[in-house]
Amino acid sequence: MKDLSVKLHSLELRNPVMTASGTFGYGWEYEDFVDLSKLGGIVVKATTGSHREGNPYPRMAETPHGMLNAIGLQNKGVDYFIKAIYPAISDFPTNVIVNVSGSTVEEYESVAEKINELEKIPAIELNISCPNVKEGGMAFGTSCASAQAVTRAVRKVYKKTLIVKLSPNVTSIVEIAKGVEDEGADSISLINTLLGMAIDVEKRKPVLSTITGGLSGPAIKPVALRMVWQVSQEVKIPLVGIGGISSASDAISFLLAGASAIQVGTANFIDPSVTMKIVAGIEDYLERHRIDSVKDLVGALDVS
Repeated sequence: MKDLSVKLHSLELRNPVMTASGTFGYGWEYEDFVDLSKLGGIVVKATTGSHREGNPYPRMAETPHGMLNAIGLQNKGVDYFIKAIYPAISDFPTNVIVNVSGSTVEEYESVAEKINELEKIPAIELNISCPNVKEGGMAFGTSCASAQAVTRAVRKVYKKTLIVKLSPNVTSIVEIAKGVEDEGADSISLINTLLGMAIDVEKRKPVLSTITGGLSGPAIKPVALRMVWQVSQEVKIPLVGIGGISSASDAISFLLAGASAIQVGTANFIDPSVTMKIVAGIEDYLERHRIDSVKDLVGALDVS
């Protein structure tokens, strides 16, 4: 047996394969297709301070090699999560990570503080791609100063593993990665969706009600790989690679580029059991290449 275990700061994963927030629900939706005990972890859908209805329909659109979404963080709020959802997922046989979202620094801080009290949630993923309502709607993650501010505030109240998820819609993702590392992030996940849009030419109207939305799927993998590689050269904390991963080969590419773990997102909609195939494929790769530990692949890209 090959060693598939990895660590994100103090968070121990049995293997590097996790699921991405917003694509795996709360985990129970996939139990008929996936053995949760064989995953490194699951990142549940976004949790905010209060109930959110999300954006009006239509809010999803298929694109070549991907999809656009503008769900709008639909959820029933952190108090409902603690009361009704946490009891149902707390005994899952894998790491359960909560994606924390908000519109103000204070909202992020409040949600993180409440999640900190949940014994069986070992980590949170801070989604800083949300609009900052106090700063004119610009996403927290597109400004180094605001990314640092929200990370700093959450770090003060959250005592377990803090993963910060970066937006790719920036000029220098390295600058922001270094900024959140300086403010206490234990790990960085990247990338979130790229901003895109689709147009119905017959109606001469946008396909999405919000006009623009987040592009995910295989189309964004080259961008995500490039950003993971760039960030890995400049930070010391472990990275989680996200973006168009739909096979073991894709996952291994991210490990070679410098990620310690990966998340599978859009591919879950196409093949609900894809994560199981990726775990098996990584193990097969290690066997074929006579590599004892998956950790030996992390950052092992030969650029000579």
